[in-house]
Amino acid sequence: MHEISLFVEDAAHQRVIGALVQRVADNLGVEVRMAWRSAVGGHGRVVQSLKEYLRDIDRQGPPAPSFVVVATDANCRGYAERSKDIGGAEASVQVVRAIPDPHVERWLLLDGAAFKKVFGKGCDAPDLKCQRDRYKQRLIEAIRAAGTVPLLGGLEYAEELIAQMDLDRATRADSSLDRFIRDLRRIMRATA
Repeated sequence: MHEISLFVEDAAHQRVIGALVQRVADNLGVEVRMAWRSAVGGHGRVVQSLKEYLRDIDRQGPPAPSFVVVATDANCRGYAERSKDIGGAEASVQVVRAIPDPHVERWLLLDGAAFKKVFGKGCDAPDLKCQRDRYKQRLIEAIRAAGTVPLLGGLEYAEELIAQMDLDRATRADSSLDRFIRDLRRIMRATA
């Protein structure tokens, strides 16, 4: 059983990252228990909460989680800069980074076939532009075009979309998703 502590920016990350963690675990045949440590407050809050948490683990010792997942949008700053912001390299517990570039909603648009299974109509592959709220709007538009009204901006369908997603196809379409899924698979196999 993997005990995983998760730090994410907001509810969008909580839904998407939680579903991806569960999907990878299911695919590998491992059990996970997720403990959400931070799911509000944006990037700054995530980084601060993570640093405090890792410091507390180092001070208190066991029991520690199997590993920690931290998610924050790249917001057009790139993986390297966001990863440096997050830190955690010196921690006694491994940290897996999910850094959607530029935003997590883009990940939900990567597999048009999965979109079609969930909504009855596919979606166009998303472009890659740095524009605030671009992918939130694209997700809403794609769901509406399929004849469904997204009451929570489309995030209420994250689990269904990820359950239908061909992860290999989606990771080939987005390097930030590829990095997260590869790192997640690696650590789940290594700590099984």
